[in-house]
Amino acid sequence: MHNDQLHPVCGAPPRRTPRGLVGLFACASGLSVANVYYAQPLLDQVAEDFAISPGAVGGVITATQVGSVLALLLIVPLGDQINRRTLMLVQISALIGGLFCVGITHSPLIMLLAMLAIGLLGTAMTQGLIAFAATASLPEERGRVVGTVQGGVVIGLLLSRLAAGLISDLAGWRWVYLSSALAMMTLGLILYKVLPTQRPSSAPMAYPRLVLSMFKLLKEDPVLQIRGMLALFIFAVLGIFWSALVFLLTHAPYGFSHTTIGTFGLAGVVGALAATRAGVWADKGLGQWTTGVSLALLILAWGALWLTTDSMVWLLIGVVMLDLGAQAIHVTNQSMIFNSQPASHSRVVGCYMLFYAVGSGLGALASTALFAAHGWTGVCLLGAGVSLTALGFWAVTLHLMPGTVEHSRTAARHPG
Repeated sequence: MHNDQLHPVCGAPPRRTPRGLVGLFACASGLSVANVYYAQPLLDQVAEDFAISPGAVGGVITATQVGSVLALLLIVPLGDQINRRTLMLVQISALIGGLFCVGITHSPLIMLLAMLAIGLLGTAMTQGLIAFAATASLPEERGRVVGTVQGGVVIGLLLSRLAAGLISDLAGWRWVYLSSALAMMTLGLILYKVLPTQRPSSAPMAYPRLVLSMFKLLKEDPVLQIRGMLALFIFAVLGIFWSALVFLLTHAPYGFSHTTIGTFGLAGVVGALAATRAGVWADKGLGQWTTGVSLALLILAWGALWLTTDSMVWLLIGVVMLDLGAQAIHVTNQSMIFNSQPASHSRVVGCYMLFYAVGSGLGALASTALFAAHGWTGVCLLGAGVSLTALGFWAVTLHLMPGTVEHSRTAARHPG
């Protein structure tokens, strides 16, 4: 039996990934990513506790985001070179230490360093678990598995703000991180008992070469290039929406609290759960169809969001449509890039998520500036414009994607 006929985890004949293991990947990913976002609704309490000015306390978020980018570049690629089970257990142990540190320290410097570590390790674990799940699954089920795990990530991200608000109201902000440390300890024990051994998927190489190989993959893989740019567009759209929503709803005539605003994120859970179906469609070869429909849905979502000033019902409808469309594309993207690079799942997801980070950052910056100048209407026009640009980019690059009818026709016209 040839090696490519063996199951990637243990060398046994191919078999479908157990549903219990897929569920564990989803839950673990959701708990891991939540650590990166707990700080957002806690900044006022952190500023008061550490005597940091409101203007400077944003450095807490900056520290976690810097950690996230460093994880994508420096830590996530190691999954292609090291037994992923060992890597996950080491990372979760270090993450637990960082969470406890934030929960007990009274030094602003140590707190910032610990937040950087939480961003680094929380992101590394989340993306490493997605790559783990993709490698552990068969090609014909990979979209479904990745979609389920990605659903866990989105739900963890959305619920993190609500959980942080509730725990801090009951016991103080420090118990958000102490409680998470206890939860991650429990998760670590489960992973220790359940996670299978997963051998490295690529030939050994020096660490600097491993990191640089990410950029080689980006240069040579048209699937990663195209789907990465689509990720940049869709996460810019999400950044535009969520960054401006706070300014809209905290001012007259609404005057909502941050906890109330956070509950609107729960509507996104509906879209996130529905979007997991996109992975099944990708397994059936319908990824491009799903992408086109989802991009059109993003444009329609901004029409509903523009009507928010007339009724909150339109906001709820818009949030569901926006998250459904964006997450369906995200799941489809990951299914496609994993199938295009079967030996480099960790590096390809790290490279792909860099597009996510850039898109989110640019969207947030543009959104806040435009809201100050042109209000909610300006934000909606920007979001619709970026969504329309993404649809145009998808249509123009369709013939460049391997496996499509358009690509086959182009290859036939230009052989070699």
